[in-house]
Amino acid sequence: MNEDQRLGRLGNTQESTDSTDKPKKDYSKYFDFTNAKVISEEENKKIIRIAGREISIYDQPDYKQGKRRGKEDVQVLRPDSLIPEEMKGIGNGKKYLIRTYGCQMNTHDSENMAGLLAEMGFEPTEETTEADVILLNTCAIRENAENKVFGEIGHLKTLKVERPELIVGVCGCMSQEENVVNRIMQKHQHIDLIFGTHNIHRLPELLKNALYGKEMVVEVWSKEGDIVENMPRARQGKTLAWVNIMYGCDKFCTYCIVPYTRGKERSRLPEDIIAEVRDLARKGYKEITLLGQNVNAYGKDLEGVKYGLGDLMDEIHKIDIPRVRFTTSHPRDFDDHLIQVLSKGGNLVEHIHLPVQHGNSEILKLMARKYTREQYVELAHKIKMAIPNASFTTDIIVGFPNETEEQFEETLSLIREIEFDSAFTYIYSPREGTPAAKMKDNVPMEVKRERLGRLNTLVNEISAKKNLEYQDQIVEVLVEGESKKNPDVLAGRTRTNRLVNFRAPKSVIGEIVYIKVTEAKTWSLNGEMVETAEVNR
Repeated sequence: MNEDQRLGRLGNTQESTDSTDKPKKDYSKYFDFTNAKVISEEENKKIIRIAGREISIYDQPDYKQGKRRGKEDVQVLRPDSLIPEEMKGIGNGKKYLIRTYGCQMNTHDSENMAGLLAEMGFEPTEETTEADVILLNTCAIRENAENKVFGEIGHLKTLKVERPELIVGVCGCMSQEENVVNRIMQKHQHIDLIFGTHNIHRLPELLKNALYGKEMVVEVWSKEGDIVENMPRARQGKTLAWVNIMYGCDKFCTYCIVPYTRGKERSRLPEDIIAEVRDLARKGYKEITLLGQNVNAYGKDLEGVKYGLGDLMDEIHKIDIPRVRFTTSHPRDFDDHLIQVLSKGGNLVEHIHLPVQHGNSEILKLMARKYTREQYVELAHKIKMAIPNASFTTDIIVGFPNETEEQFEETLSLIREIEFDSAFTYIYSPREGTPAAKMKDNVPMEVKRERLGRLNTLVNEISAKKNLEYQDQIVEVLVEGESKKNPDVLAGRTRTNRLVNFRAPKSVIGEIVYIKVTEAKTWSLNGEMVETAEVNR
């Protein structure tokens, strides 16, 4: 990992066993303090003291355990309540703040945490100085995301010193990383609570332990949790909604930490998803996005039934909700049935996000993407033939180990061939615990930056060209709210996911309106509201 070496690894210590021959976990690798003292040890809990701070460890991240894809059946749990009796009302008169980093899945997780806190009586706030509980819901995909989180952890130390009763927690994908938990326990002992992505439903119990025990509480499961339905949820807004349909990823791309932080693929039951979508339709939501780390692998783990994303989308197609999206796809799982269903249109919008990552087959092999450039191009053309008016977006990584100038040029040629409407572009940085982190990072940073610049120039040129096709056209826009740059301007998105800015009464926020495009820019469109007319989607 570029930003940190793994801290406190003490070598391969053999696990000891008790009188019942049950193996005990070796916690010593998580800290290099020679004076760390074990206070007590039970079957499911160990309390240690480091530099005067006690830490209760219930479970901890373990990459070796996380790499093992167990045979255990995933259960679907439907608890009546996730709030312990003694925690009901504990938050009355108190406030919480959840700061979310990363992807849509993290945003959705934060909605679940907010729902749990609300059921305990807490109210939300955006001000750190007002909060009684602060949770940092973190992202582990890129080095920059981790740096931001550790910067925020440092800033919160002063507030914690001033208000020792404040509970500060770190959760999300970073908490699933061994080196992150290790670093927090060693250097950031003002943190009260660390939990991961598999045990969010245990937040009330963990918060109880942190409040009453006055010690740092660590519980990060390496084994994936069960699927918990009936999770309370505080959704952000009344227009757009995230609907998680599956968890985890089994692809193990060599650069990606997600299979370790999010675990193996586990699909929710179709009837639970459809019930949630129908409920959102009844509540007036205009758009839903189906979420999964590898969303089009949905259903592969469902036993006794052949049911995939295409089948699910076909059923949701019949529900009275104006727009349905999904993210993020893997080319290996984008099958013909899904394409056929998406071609029906209706509430299934014309936007396909299909990460390619690179344009050279040898680099794709090193990435363990398990398709070639030619196979990706064939799939892209098949989708475009079936849905000719769809926008097509992707993800690209530059500077992967061993990438030559010729191989990078193949990425540029792929961009020209496919003509993506837009692309998320990244410089490769190794993530500790992934296979690629063991490869020699042999592309100099100045070369990576230069290639990224050339790539972005090309992507911008094509995006501007694609947007120009919308000039003077009328588009259907779902109004999401005020523009981030100007509160007097409203912003929304077309069915093809293009950002549109325009002036109109704020009463249309949350509604679908029609906009005539007056100016096509590289990354957005400007326009004016008109009456309904023939729409260019």
